[in-house]
Amino acid sequence: MEVRYKIGVIFFVLGLLIFSFIKWERSISWNDTKDWFPFMPTNTSDGGIIGMRSWLDAPAGKYGFIRNEEDKLVFENGKEIKLWGTNICSRLPFVEAEKADSFADFLSKYGINAVRFHKFSWYAYHNNKSTEFDPEKFERFDYFQHVLREKGIYYGWSHIYGHRVMPGDSIRLLAYSEIKNLTYPWSHLNGSTSSLVNFAPDLQQLSIDLTVNMLNHVNPHIGLRYADDPALAFIEFQNEDNIFWGAIGQSLEQAPTYRALLCRQFSQWLRNKYGSQTKLKKAWGAENIPAGETIEKENIFPQPNHVLFSQEYERALRENRPINTHILDKMQFLYEKQLEFYKKFEEAVRKTGYKGVLIGSCWQAGSGISHFYNLHADYEIGMIDRHNYFGGGEGGHQIAEGLVKNDSHLWQPGSGLLSTGLQAVIDRPFSLSEWMSLVPNEWTAEAAPLIAVYGMGLQGWDASFSFATDIPRFSEYLQSESHGVYNATSPLHMGLYPALARMVFRNDVTESPVIATRNVHIPSLAEGKLGFVETVNQGYDDKSFTGTVAPEMLAVGRFPVRFTENYTETAIPDISKFWDMKTKVVHSLTGELKWEYGKKNYVTINTIGTKGILGFAPNEKISLGNWTIETENPFVVILITDLSEKGDLSETEKILVSVVARARNTGMEYEYVGDDTFLKRVGDKPLLLEPVKATISVKNMKNFEVVILDHDGRLTNRKTPVKNGVFEIDGSRDKALYYLIISKSPL
Repeated sequence: MEVRYKIGVIFFVLGLLIFSFIKWERSISWNDTKDWFPFMPTNTSDGGIIGMRSWLDAPAGKYGFIRNEEDKLVFENGKEIKLWGTNICSRLPFVEAEKADSFADFLSKYGINAVRFHKFSWYAYHNNKSTEFDPEKFERFDYFQHVLREKGIYYGWSHIYGHRVMPGDSIRLLAYSEIKNLTYPWSHLNGSTSSLVNFAPDLQQLSIDLTVNMLNHVNPHIGLRYADDPALAFIEFQNEDNIFWGAIGQSLEQAPTYRALLCRQFSQWLRNKYGSQTKLKKAWGAENIPAGETIEKENIFPQPNHVLFSQEYERALRENRPINTHILDKMQFLYEKQLEFYKKFEEAVRKTGYKGVLIGSCWQAGSGISHFYNLHADYEIGMIDRHNYFGGGEGGHQIAEGLVKNDSHLWQPGSGLLSTGLQAVIDRPFSLSEWMSLVPNEWTAEAAPLIAVYGMGLQGWDASFSFATDIPRFSEYLQSESHGVYNATSPLHMGLYPALARMVFRNDVTESPVIATRNVHIPSLAEGKLGFVETVNQGYDDKSFTGTVAPEMLAVGRFPVRFTENYTETAIPDISKFWDMKTKVVHSLTGELKWEYGKKNYVTINTIGTKGILGFAPNEKISLGNWTIETENPFVVILITDLSEKGDLSETEKILVSVVARARNTGMEYEYVGDDTFLKRVGDKPLLLEPVKATISVKNMKNFEVVILDHDGRLTNRKTPVKNGVFEIDGSRDKALYYLIISKSPL
């Protein structure tokens, strides 16, 4: 026994030593940045080889207003457009003219054709009123939009994010002090109409009047009212808000006047439906009516909270029972109030003459019935718009030492940001107007290609606005200098736009036909009938979806929502030809994309205009038509794309190769403990890029050269040797992320 015990101890100790060595070796090798090179662009406005100004069909608006036409964004002349954009937030829409010019130059160079101006109205109120704009601020705002317009960049307004009330509004409101003194867990919403606006007519009128006043303002640089400006691509009624939002409960506790209003509205709705308290008790069950709440007293509370509604939906699924009637009534009432507000807002905006795209809101409303009620309210107004985020870490909005959310999208096809596409509706355009893979996640370079390829490409999304662009240049750190972990000006993100924007504008990736629709009959929701299963895991900004349509199916093709005239069950066809669950490989219906997950985790892109790989593919020899790519990097993004508008690698004379892997601040350090990753040191500037090492070969293109570009995308006098159609990329030698292939004999 003693001998066996000693042997056991010896093996246990050896195991600890081996584990410790592996952990130590992984930490040492993955933290070894001695060959990494600083990212040092001059941020010149010179487009060099990568510049895309000529791709933007200036001035914006030359083809008339952008409108919804079924599931596309279409100009008045019938020409389709996709918006590949970014967010500019807060005080930035009011920058001085010189900085506005710099933004326009920077964005146009990298192929951005649209800007979502976000949460800016707070900073421009005038005369102590929340419905009027300060003239000086308006002048700066006018100029910024003018210079974007001249570059061919469209703009949209997400101007209301919690409409903050001002003293000059007091005479118009039921209880001004209640709104002014509201506090939320998110301090930026304090003193605003957030959540309450969805049912309170007095608060609604503030938002409507502000928007109408802005639309009636003449931009002197253009000579048009904004209502007549076709470069104003869309107007969003409210950002990240709806009547189902859980925060409404917190605000109602502080606003008794508005709570009483909501209870009166609901009690009147119940009187119209049931006629009496007796019939209400019979329908609901007396146990579901709190003591003292009656139709006669008009004090029945509808409990607006998507968490409550989602829990009831999911519990009913587990228990195989109907959803409680009182929950169904509450959700239907709230949906009708939401739609009433949006329709009033829509009517006021259209009366100004504005013909562009309208958006209700961009916010999710939990799982099941409440979610689809909310989606339908947005559907009734126009384009479907949503938000999602991925990654991040201990610091939340700011980068900080501690646990890192270091998962990769590539571990599950269709997950994370892409799963947002399950909210697309068959006959409406779809926009992802805020998204980002957040540092200190190490794999952030995967996000923009996945959105471009699978979102804007295979799924046929119509608009993308990364979050956020704070400066008219690249950031000097991994994180944003203003928005922390929300950084669109990283070389791992916007550095890939010269390739990705070309792909999006040319439609390199073929849009999938609709494989099946998830059918929703709105009247049947009042009975708790959905026709398929779908649940949402929602953690503030980040969301994931599971149910009848698994996320992996989005890597095959399109499964949009369809709002139907009659109740029908959702039927999903057999897609095993494209999704092999055993080998864990998903092929797109179009044959252009492949997603390997499991032991291998990478995506391949094989279109006429672009070839590429992204993900974890070390030492894999990947053949993509005439092209073969093999990389040494554990994780990499390599995109090979035609520089011309034609989008055909077999005929072009100039090809852009974009390569990135990971990036870190100088001195940044991670620690790997089992399956967990921790940030030990945040580090400082300059930003370092991991060198990409790869071998690329191309058949039948014998006479070509490969020129190394600088970090601004301009030609240098350095070249990479080519032998028998094969060349090597060595980032430790080249210190580059762009290469130019010049072919004298195309394929």
